[in-house]
Amino acid sequence: MATSADPARRTDHPGPSSSSAPSRRRVLGAATGTGLALAAGLPGTARAADLPLLGTYDVVVIGSGAAGMTAALTAAKQGLTCVVVEKAGTFGGSAARSGAGIWIPNNPVILAAGVPDTPAKAAGYLAAVVGPEVPADRRQAFLGQGPAMISFVMANSPLRFRFMEGYSDYYPELPGGLPGGRSIEPAQLDGTVLGAELARLNPPYLPVPSGMVVFSTDYKWLALSAVSVKGAAVATECLARGTRAALLGQKPLTMGQSLAAGLRAGLLAAQVPVWLNTPLTELYTENGTTAGAVVTRNGAPGLVRARHGVIVGSGGFEHNAAMRAQYQRQPIGTEWTVGAKENTGDGIRAGRQAGAALDLMDDAWWGPAIPLPGQPYFCLAERTLPGGLLVNAAGARFVNEAAPYSDVVHTMYDKNATAPHIPAWLIVDQNYRNRYLFRDVAPTFVLPDAWYESGAAHKAWTLDALAQGIGVPAAALRATVNRFNSMARSGTDTDFHRGDSVYDHYYTDPAILPNSCLAPLWLAPYYAFRIVPGDLGTKGGLRTDARARVLRPDGSVIPGLYAAGNASAAVMGHSYAGAGSTIGPAMTFGYIAARDIAAVAGA
Repeated sequence: MATSADPARRTDHPGPSSSSAPSRRRVLGAATGTGLALAAGLPGTARAADLPLLGTYDVVVIGSGAAGMTAALTAAKQGLTCVVVEKAGTFGGSAARSGAGIWIPNNPVILAAGVPDTPAKAAGYLAAVVGPEVPADRRQAFLGQGPAMISFVMANSPLRFRFMEGYSDYYPELPGGLPGGRSIEPAQLDGTVLGAELARLNPPYLPVPSGMVVFSTDYKWLALSAVSVKGAAVATECLARGTRAALLGQKPLTMGQSLAAGLRAGLLAAQVPVWLNTPLTELYTENGTTAGAVVTRNGAPGLVRARHGVIVGSGGFEHNAAMRAQYQRQPIGTEWTVGAKENTGDGIRAGRQAGAALDLMDDAWWGPAIPLPGQPYFCLAERTLPGGLLVNAAGARFVNEAAPYSDVVHTMYDKNATAPHIPAWLIVDQNYRNRYLFRDVAPTFVLPDAWYESGAAHKAWTLDALAQGIGVPAAALRATVNRFNSMARSGTDTDFHRGDSVYDHYYTDPAILPNSCLAPLWLAPYYAFRIVPGDLGTKGGLRTDARARVLRPDGSVIPGLYAAGNASAAVMGHSYAGAGSTIGPAMTFGYIAARDIAAVAGA
């Protein structure tokens, strides 16, 4: 794999394969969705008009994730009446489960921290990362309105943000890339501001250790707490924060919990209702304009009307097995995603039934994952820390393990077309296990028996025995490890350039020299972890323009219909600019959509 300065490492390729993907997307975009609607047994518009009226608002928002709640808050502050309808019994969606990194160039938080960003740098970088597939006006809308969105959210909710210092852009060597990063994350929030509503916050993907207050940027150091003075100091500070909060009677929230709770608090103050357990059935159209939504509330169908617009922010389709099988490469399924379980593409299907075009349905916010019992584990630090390597079914390395996580899975799928690369295997030794946190298992501690019983983890006292356990050629695995060890000692990965990019060094061990990404495997026993194409959610959906308006296949606008977040095709295209490239655009286009509705309504 090339360095990140080389276009070969970028993910602005057209999709699963350069030969087949464009025609496939044209087919998907041109589809009308009529058959899908009939198969689902959705009521027609005439019948929908006869349903009980549940309410009439200026704006109806579908989904209570980052996109939906930002949109609703914006609409309310523009003087519009608004309701949020949410399928789940909790609010927050996938955003509440996440680390809540937010990638928005030139935002006021990073500029106040002295980050040397400029609009020209940001525009050049995003263009280089995304490529021409995403229209320039959409990219510019995101870059131009993102900073204002952050200022708006801070002015109209208890949310505050912190600079994720040192978390590099994913391709910092490209023009405009920043090695120090542009990402921010929510500051600590006291959950008591929500009162009883706190009980309805969607829980995190992984709970924070009891008694601690942990930010996303702390995890890189917590993984090193057994071998690093700074790591130990960060762990101590996390515990001290938890102690302070307990003494003050607070319920401290960080990451996605803070983001979702803060937005919900803003909605409470603005008196915006959020209807939980209220799934979308279809969009309601009157005289060619989207004028509301058919939902199920209290177990019965009903119509909620929208005077000026409907904003779809209902998430992706990661938990819809049929849609994943239809649109995405195999092997694929619903058991490898960490997205909210309610994300089954309801808004995308409803939009398609209403005539919307679809884009990027073949892609997702990918990342290598270990299919542990109960739920998959999305690997960040574990595959990057020195002393580990990824191999395919032939026992050979095939990728820079420290590359951006979406790149690693794109490579797995690309190479799997000609030779088995799914599953892959993360190989480490006992020296690695003695030094670093693995998921939530402390260094030297025994891994859970269930990991081994499920086949997600294997352990053996020799590489040959490990190879036999995971079904790869022993001689090939030995040769691969020997070559890797030789390069690790020299500090230069001549095969896949691990460590050439500043980004590669984020989740690594600075005590390891000459390359913090590379260390030899030498101490038995050895471990192998099954690696599959996991994701944070799908990234394809309704095609939108720079104003977040939903478009038909011919490029015309569907009046009254808007989309943001993973229900819409991502402004990042097939790539991933930096930490928070999901949430940053989701919030921004929710903000853009609501402001556009207000502007049109006031015209």
